[in-house]
Amino acid sequence: MTPLGIIAGGGELPRAIAESAREAGRAVFIVALERAGDWVNAFPNDRSSMGLVGKTLALLHAHGCKDVVFAGYVARPNFFKLRYDLKGLSWFPPVLWAMRKGDNTLLEAMVGLFEREGLSIKSIDSVAPWLQIGEGPLGKVAPTQGDEQDIAAAIAKAREQGTRDIGQAVVVRDGQVLAIEGRDGTDAMLTRLGKLPPGRGVLAKALKPIQDRKTDLPTIGVATVRNAAACGLAGIAIEAHTALVLGRASVTEAADALGLFVVGVPARP
Repeated sequence: MTPLGIIAGGGELPRAIAESAREAGRAVFIVALERAGDWVNAFPNDRSSMGLVGKTLALLHAHGCKDVVFAGYVARPNFFKLRYDLKGLSWFPPVLWAMRKGDNTLLEAMVGLFEREGLSIKSIDSVAPWLQIGEGPLGKVAPTQGDEQDIAAAIAKAREQGTRDIGQAVVVRDGQVLAIEGRDGTDAMLTRLGKLPPGRGVLAKALKPIQDRKTDLPTIGVATVRNAAACGLAGIAIEAHTALVLGRASVTEAADALGLFVVGVPARP
């Protein structure tokens, strides 16, 4: 099996994938973008950036990577201020066109461009299926009947927002939408929401209906649980067999300790 190439942004996800692949006996090579942390030094790696496409491709080919996964948070840059190599300059027109169409179109364009270079872009669930949640509660806390109503409304709203390529997450309380995720992510949305009277309300995350599964799957971790609890929410609902849970044991422990439910709900067929 050839080494798995990981183009790594910020957050916990790239590290979780790299560690899981290594534990499964697969070699890993990481192209670390600007937000990737020092953890990459535990693996074969090199640094690159979004404009240095030629360097990134050369690194992946030199290390024998045929399968590649995009993982981690990358802030949308000012493409006019990036430093480019010749390959990056050749990609600039289609990337700029896609960027104007929305985040999902941009990600699809990036996948297509990399695959034209002989690489196979893999979905995270195909290289690390154990990160996905199944149906039902993850820990000891289960949603009440009132929570179930909020879950249904929140998941429906998250999917609706996803058709507009706006975001994956919403907060619903007593049937009312209180917050919608923007490009700054789930944690920023929860920070804006602030503290509510405790014990009601649901954070829901769902795959955008317009996106494929190769990039940007809905993801939660311990920080998501703690931030939801800080807002006074009752729990978190994510799509089973689609959404990713980083540090499952730690997420379960934190949710139980804070009295929150984390539940996987059936994904859209």
